[in-house]
Amino acid sequence: MDRTQEEIYEIFRVCLLAGKIMLMSGAETYRVEDTMSRIAASCGFDESHSFVTPTAIVFSIDGMELTKLIRISERSTDLRKVDLVNSISRSMSSKTLTVQDAHKRLKEIEAENLAYPLWLQFLAAAISSGCFVIIFLGKWIDFLPGCIAGGIGFLCTDYLHRTIRIRFFAEFIASIVIGLIAYSMILIGVGQQIDKIIIGAVMPLVPGLAITNALRDLMAGHLFSGVSKGAEAFLTSFAIGSGIAIVLTIF
Repeated sequence: MDRTQEEIYEIFRVCLLAGKIMLMSGAETYRVEDTMSRIAASCGFDESHSFVTPTAIVFSIDGMELTKLIRISERSTDLRKVDLVNSISRSMSSKTLTVQDAHKRLKEIEAENLAYPLWLQFLAAAISSGCFVIIFLGKWIDFLPGCIAGGIGFLCTDYLHRTIRIRFFAEFIASIVIGLIAYSMILIGVGQQIDKIIIGAVMPLVPGLAITNALRDLMAGHLFSGVSKGAEAFLTSFAIGSGIAIVLTIF
């Protein structure tokens, strides 16, 4: 393999790695495609083509026989990584970052764990759940039950996502746990409005980012990705609603 081929392979690796990090971190598909095209253009390849779906990335460059595909099996929400990859893309476009340095930095970003610690995520989920109870016209006596149900429901979701690789199962079980906690709070007299407690507690589980990305992809003309993410958001919402419905039906 001569030097030119090595450089081309390096550009392919940088483009695909940048797209992989962004897609796994919750970026919209049109943003992933745009970033990959900008990186390729900064390296002198103005005519590049990428096809991004929620589960795969295909990338090629005009005049090159090489076409690469990578699979995406896990996705989460880490907008900090999306921002860092965007920064690298801008640096390459302004010629202040070489391909080799960009690849090294992308590997570091991929390996980094930029998520907030679990205790802070739990605290944020609990407080936001209580605040949503008040936003939805609940009483202040329901604030603490909303915090407890929302925080425990979030922990349950996080634990099940780590241990059981079944789509939508974690949200389903977590919503049942939230329903049981809300009902228990009403029984012991800590809360008064079970509907407001449940609504506030399930808000951290609602797939807001997936819904937003689906709409933005649809508006950008990426119909396949938009419909796919919309279906994922619908099934997640259905799992949450099913869990709550089971609890309310039984009790």
